[in-house]
Parts: sequence; C-alpha cells; structure tokens
Amino acid sequence: MKRKKLFICLTVILTIAMVGTLLAGCGNKSASSANQTLVYNLGTDSETIDPALNQAVDGATVVANAFEGLTRIGDDNNVKPGVAEKWEISPDGTVYTFYLRKNAKWSDGKPVTAKDFEFAWKRALDPKLAAAYAFFLTDNIKNAEEYYNGKANWEDVGIKVKDDYTIEVTLKVPTAFFLQLVAMPIYMPLRQDALEKGGEQWTQSGETYIGNGPFKMVKWTHNDSMEWVKNENYWDAKNVKLSKMTWVMVTEASSALPSWEKGEIDIIESVPPAEAPRLIQEKKLQIIPELGTYYLYFNTKKAPLNDPRVRKALALAINRQSIKDAVLKTGQITAYAQVPFGIKEADGKSDFREKGGNLFQEDVNLAKQLLAEAGFPDGKGFPEMTYLYNTNESHKKIAEMIQDMWKNNLGINIKLANQEWKVFQKTRQNGDFDIARGGWIADYVDPMTFLDMFMSDNAFNDGKYTNAQYDALLKEAKTATDLAKRDQLMHDAEKIIMDEMGVCPIYFYVSNMCVQPWIKGVYKTPLATVYFDHAYVDESAKK
Repeated sequence: MKRKKLFICLTVILTIAMVGTLLAGCGNKSASSANQTLVYNLGTDSETIDPALNQAVDGATVVANAFEGLTRIGDDNNVKPGVAEKWEISPDGTVYTFYLRKNAKWSDGKPVTAKDFEFAWKRALDPKLAAAYAFFLTDNIKNAEEYYNGKANWEDVGIKVKDDYTIEVTLKVPTAFFLQLVAMPIYMPLRQDALEKGGEQWTQSGETYIGNGPFKMVKWTHNDSMEWVKNENYWDAKNVKLSKMTWVMVTEASSALPSWEKGEIDIIESVPPAEAPRLIQEKKLQIIPELGTYYLYFNTKKAPLNDPRVRKALALAINRQSIKDAVLKTGQITAYAQVPFGIKEADGKSDFREKGGNLFQEDVNLAKQLLAEAGFPDGKGFPEMTYLYNTNESHKKIAEMIQDMWKNNLGINIKLANQEWKVFQKTRQNGDFDIARGGWIADYVDPMTFLDMFMSDNAFNDGKYTNAQYDALLKEAKTATDLAKRDQLMHDAEKIIMDEMGVCPIYFYVSNMCVQPWIKGVYKTPLATVYFDHAYVDESAKK
C-alpha cells in the first residue's frame, strides 16, 4: 500500500509477522462515558476513501474504522473474526465457507448480508471501475481473472452466496494468507443502495458513506478534517468506548508537533527528525515495527532511464547511511533489496530478507563506469531530468541529499519538484515523471506484496518496469503448492529486479506515534493501519 509519510525510529530489527502494537496502555478500566473524544492527525487529505479504489495508507485507516470485512486484524496482530463469526476451510485449502454474524449491522441499522459482499466483489471486478487492487481477487479467486477479462460469466466465479449469512469462496490454489486478504479494503462489503443513491460522490457525504465498522464518518471537509461518531449499530458496539473523533489533516510534522505538545491534538504519526532524539529521551515517542520500503521509481519508458546501466549507476551512487544519519537519524534500516526484514519463509523460521541478503552495494567507481558505458562519461550529455516527491519536509531533505550525491559522484544535474499528495499520486500513476519517490507498506505478511507490484501488468508499477523472466517467476510462485519452492522463486525474481534496478530501494520503514498519556488502547499494525475500536480516554491520566 502506498506510503505518504516518513515515520521514524527503530533501534532493533523486530519480527513483525505476529507482533501487535497496543499504544499507550491496554484495557479499559478507567474509561468513563463522559468526554470519550479524541483528535487524531491523519496527516493529509485522502485521494479516495472508496474501499475498492483506495491505494494509500491514510485511506486504509479511514476504511478500516468505517467498515469491517469478513475478518479483521486484532490488537495482537492476528486475524480475528469480523463480520464472519466463523469459517471452514476444505481439506485441500481451496474452499472457504464464511458464516456471517446475524447481528452484524450497517450504520443505519440494516443487516449486513452475504449479498453485500458479493456486490462489493463483483463491483471490484468490473474493469470499468479500474480498481488497482482488483488483482487481489483475480490472482486468488477461481475464474475471477477470466470474468474480469470478459471470458467467463459471473456464475463461473468462485464466489457463491449460499444464503443471507453464508458465502463460499473457491480459490485457484491454496493461499495461506487468504484470511489476511479478506480483511483488506478491497474485500469490504458495500451497500448497493447507498452507492446508487450517492453516485460517484457516494463517499463524500455521511448520508451515503454507510459502513459496518465501529465508527461512522459524518462529515468530510477536504484538506481540513473528518468528523466521526460511534456506530451504535456495530455488532460489538458495547466494547467501543469513543463517542466522537476529529481527524485533522496537518501535513507538516513541524506544525503537528507543537499542536500535540499543547494538547490540541491527541495523536500524531510524524515528527521532525531533529526532534526525535528529544522525544525519545522524554519517552513521548512510541516505537512501532512496520513492514515497508522507501524507494525511488525510475520511469523506464524514458531514455536514458530505459537503460539498466543508467538506473544501476544512479542507485549505486547513493550513500544510504548518510541519508539515515542526516535525515532519519534514529534507526531506519538501509535497504539493499526490495523486501524488508520481518517476513518469515515457509519453514516458519527463516527471515526472507536475512536469507536473501543484500542484493547490491553502493559503489561510486562502478557507478561511474556503468554511466560511461551507457554513453555519459562523467555525466557529460546526460539529459535534464526531474526528481518528483510529495510535499513533506523529510522527503525534501532526502531528495536534496540524493541530488547532491548524483552531482558530486556522477556529474549529473537533477532538478527537484514537489506536489501535494493527491496530485502527486495521479502524476506518478500517469507516468508523468522521470524519477519519483515511492513507498510501499505491506498489504499482507508475505514477500509477494513487495514484488508483484512490479510485474508488467500491475497497476502499481508506476515506473513501467518490464521483464518477462521476472513476470514468469512470480506467476509460477503465485500458483506454486510447494511453499519452499515458492520462496525460492520469489528470491530469484527479486535478484532480477535488483540486478536491473527496476526499482531503487533506499531504506526500510519503521514507524512512530506520539500519543497523549490519557489516550489508551489505540493500536497500529505493521501494515500501518491505525485502529480506534479499543481506544478510550482515561480521565485520571489527565490529572
């Protein structure tokens, strides 16, 4: 999932797959019915909060609190029952039967049924919607890809509504992480009548943005705030303590931190790097493991970036440790491959990144040699190009450092440009860039989430990297039943994209939050989604 913010600080590598992070305490013994409100800094305005169309972390947090899938991610980071109170899996691992709670309700009190899931999934598989995450259905569900491509009827797709409260899903092959997938926004249920009433603007109004999650979004003032209230019809409403939330959109960390320190904002997720050591010392900055990679896209459709030698020269001329020390400062991990640490292999013991190791190393002399071989000795004749990033203080500092490294090490002059988040996303998706900042947070705990996005036909392949062997290896991995072989196929594919530098990793993310001491029970997963269903205000902590 696309990453918009720069998070700070982890001093040790943590195994992430099954480690949950509960922020500012746990339990709810001190929660009272009065003053159960909080202010959270979302950080930016979301491009979309349509569960089928969202591609970013900010939008995912919105969807996760307004909706609930068949499963959900609990505060221990394990899959928990969501709308489905239970499920059965066939002996061969390809058929999942989900049994829905009969007390699951929409925010207007109507029951959530299996038909609501079928409607949402069929909508996501409509090519006219152009849902970038549709591949999570087409890659996994039997005949979903054929239906998407117009080669099968809906009746052929492995999605069957058995009755109002039972839905059966047949997969192409056994998929160990499928229960994680059905917790994702693309798999959330939708109310057909609400979408028809709201039309293309259905997400803009609390009247038509009808969800089935613990909270209801009642007002969205773009580039300013979102107003939320508790969904009294949520099946587990008795355990939701907050009555109201305001989510503000303060983009710059230098503005958000003073507001937090004054008590005007309860939770922020980004701090100025220079302030991080002080906040850590004062025990105000909470450290949270995260599965994510910060990288650069090279537009491989534009010369000379279509030459792997040029891309590799640019990558090898970047001193990642200097960026870490000067900008990040507090423990991010320099990246020499695309898949981060924290994902176990099929044996349940080996870490994918540790086993794969570093797949390249910085080498200025080799970078100069490669650039000369490509026809640009000492940078002579290299065309004017622009490095694009979304507006953010830390992104700017990183871009400026890379700009200087390319000039000093390779003799290349690169311009810098920035855009606001929503504009930036569209620009990058449209391919209107030379070099662009990228960031990806895992959608599920598996190496594939960091690799298949660079397949030739993937909607998230903004740099348009293409390699037939890379595609073939990952396609084979997607259908492999031998899980050890699957791991090796993914290792082989990662070596290919790193050798050609189809993407340029800079560092592996870690995350942080500043949470007021009276806010308890907020939790954030290593997939960067923030949940408030267990949150509450402890009035005694204000004294």
